[in-house]
Amino acid sequence: MLEQIFLVTYFVLLIILSVFGLHRYLMVYLFYKYKKKTIEPQETFSKLPEITVQLPIFNEMYVIERLIEAVCNFDYPRELLEIQVLDDSTDETCKVAADCVQKYKDLGYRIDYIHRNNREGYKAGALENGLKLSKGEFIVIFDADFVPQPDMLKKTIHFFTDKKIGMVQVRWGHINRDYSFLTKVQSIFLDGHLMMEQTARFRSGRYFNFNGTAGVWRKDCIISSGGWQHDTLTEDLDLSYRAQMIGWEFIFLKDVIAPAEIPVEMNSFKSQQHRWTKGSIQTAKKLLPRISKTKMPLKVKLEALIHMTNNFAYLLMAILSVVMFPALLLQYSITDMDKLWIRIISVDIPIFTAASLSVLLFYMCSQHEAYGNWLKHIIYIPFIMALGVGISINNAKAVLEALLNYKTEFTRTPKYQIENSEDNTWTNKKYAGNKTLVYIIEFVFGLYFTVNLAIAIYLKLYGVAPFLLIYLLGFYYISFMSIFQRSLWLKKIFKFK
Repeated sequence: MLEQIFLVTYFVLLIILSVFGLHRYLMVYLFYKYKKKTIEPQETFSKLPEITVQLPIFNEMYVIERLIEAVCNFDYPRELLEIQVLDDSTDETCKVAADCVQKYKDLGYRIDYIHRNNREGYKAGALENGLKLSKGEFIVIFDADFVPQPDMLKKTIHFFTDKKIGMVQVRWGHINRDYSFLTKVQSIFLDGHLMMEQTARFRSGRYFNFNGTAGVWRKDCIISSGGWQHDTLTEDLDLSYRAQMIGWEFIFLKDVIAPAEIPVEMNSFKSQQHRWTKGSIQTAKKLLPRISKTKMPLKVKLEALIHMTNNFAYLLMAILSVVMFPALLLQYSITDMDKLWIRIISVDIPIFTAASLSVLLFYMCSQHEAYGNWLKHIIYIPFIMALGVGISINNAKAVLEALLNYKTEFTRTPKYQIENSEDNTWTNKKYAGNKTLVYIIEFVFGLYFTVNLAIAIYLKLYGVAPFLLIYLLGFYYISFMSIFQRSLWLKKIFKFK
């Protein structure tokens, strides 16, 4: 009976995960099907409209001046550009930001420093507060780690000559892509979403989301859709779907790029992933019942379902990590070789193709389309898979918290103005990623897969060894980097020699 439970659980998990794998194939197919579809404004504004740029920040002392400078350098009439620095900070950032704002105000810029004494609603609350004070017809939002190009507004604003357009999103670039192994893998991870998924969804007529930053909103779209709400940790995803459900249309511009800083420290990366994962599940709980009752094409509903629930894959992977090897041992204990090969051909190979090769294809295509060369990035693809496995415990925790309505703060991702491989000063700066003990569980899973791999080699189950090795590397890498980089902070705090 126990054997049957293991096997059934194992195959059910594989089948569900293979659905998410098949979805990657769909995204690649849709991307190339609509690749040549031209995206141009219907016309251009004869008189440029007024724009409000919102910069929501919280304890960003290292990057806020860089951001304000970049925004003030926009190639846009100064009299039509209002800038709001929406500061919820509780540290030296307040003075740094206020002084920087005053510097540019003295130079004639329309820039205001707006400080709240509480973080009610977190980022959504800050944006909501700023919206009430804004004068622009259009709202542009940037997180603190972004350095937008001077021509971004000129390349996006004219799409709003079409009255149906509610938001225009541009693609993120990566300032410090080559800083470390972690930033290189993260950049590929993000490129898959931003280059392949967002483009495929937009051009095929499916809903896609504002990515929280580097986007332009029509103010009326925000207001008519219910405004910024802070009952989820992904206010961007929430508002995006509410707006599109009432008829607003969005545009994604894959060839307009806003560079940003990638987290250089593992605990910061995990904190960011936790927030994104938990918020998406919260939004799914909030909006999927409404979407199911709304009149819209079936393809849009199905994509919304996959889009909002794909982070369940992390919880499924965490469970799969426990049952995988016992289930494999039970399968390979079959003595009838004919039955074994029938099972391998009819079950194992199709599931492997759906779940694993889709990752390879998906990210290779994203690198080819983003940079014109996937060969030099292909070596990182196995590590993308390992990173996805390794982060599964951290993100499974986020899924469970969302399902159980466990409340947590909006934890922002620390930024240190790390722009190139020569800058190794982040350990000497304030801020650290979220402090949790998840790395202990990740390390235990690493040990578990070490034992599993040893048993597999002893039993000559060489076919499963590569998969076990990916799991082993993923859990060890995440846990060791979490511990090592946390220890660097401890050395700094306690001044250990």
